[in-house]
Amino acid sequence: MLLCFDDEQDLATRLARELGRPMGVITRHRFPDGETRVVLPKPLPSDVIVLRGMQHQPNDRLVELLIAAPAARGWGVRHLMLVAPYLAYMRQDMEFTPGEAVSQRHIAALLSTQFDRVVTVDPHLHRIASLDEVMPRGRGVALSAAAQLGRFIAVQVPGAVLVGPDEESGQWVAEAARAGKLEHAVGRKVRFGDTQVQLAFPELDVRGRSVVLLDDMASTGRTLIGAAREALERGAASVDVAVTHALFNGDALPALRAAGVRHIWSSNAVPHETNAVCIAELLATALRRK
Repeated sequence: MLLCFDDEQDLATRLARELGRPMGVITRHRFPDGETRVVLPKPLPSDVIVLRGMQHQPNDRLVELLIAAPAARGWGVRHLMLVAPYLAYMRQDMEFTPGEAVSQRHIAALLSTQFDRVVTVDPHLHRIASLDEVMPRGRGVALSAAAQLGRFIAVQVPGAVLVGPDEESGQWVAEAARAGKLEHAVGRKVRFGDTQVQLAFPELDVRGRSVVLLDDMASTGRTLIGAAREALERGAASVDVAVTHALFNGDALPALRAAGVRHIWSSNAVPHETNAVCIAELLATALRRK
């Protein structure tokens, strides 16, 4: 069975169809003091996949998983997998200042105690090679939507040049470019704080060309806004944005449009109005290999 929480039924329905599995829904009720009641369908089969993205209020979502997983085990589930298209806490991947907990390491380890396998899409693994470095070997599976986005962009904007925000995105942007047979370049990200980020645009002639800014996630959108303005100032014919994870916190979306961005596309790894690429087949292919 595929289980999903009540606010993520769209992707779950598509994934269940791809897998040929029945789907059940986990419902929740929040009490006035902030505690949550989690209700799973019963009975459950011995093999269960739980779909739960950890975007927006990730602490609440993590607690829900920590309640649901042992409950499922208690009702006879022997093989329990988590599909978290967006896996939170992956950005804190080193001790940037003395005393900071490296949450990437600790949250990954915690989830691996509850689930036999954790499948995610484009996690923020900029300083480690794979999830094997923060989970027991083989427990974590990191997929990428880069190729899907690349092929989608090639259809929407033939001949576009893909631009990644920084050196760390180079391999990811290159994969998208290969899949879409597009030219690509990578800039350099200069960070001045939590929300102050500037992109040093790559040395690339974009005059009269269509530029698509490509990243694994967009949160405040400030890096993309700066890059869009720079591309347009350099004479780009158009600027579009494509991301795997459309977090778009605060005024990020209207600010991007105000900066001159024409189209904003995302995968449905995070439910959002900009969703244009479905990852159900990508997930199903990986899950069949279990």
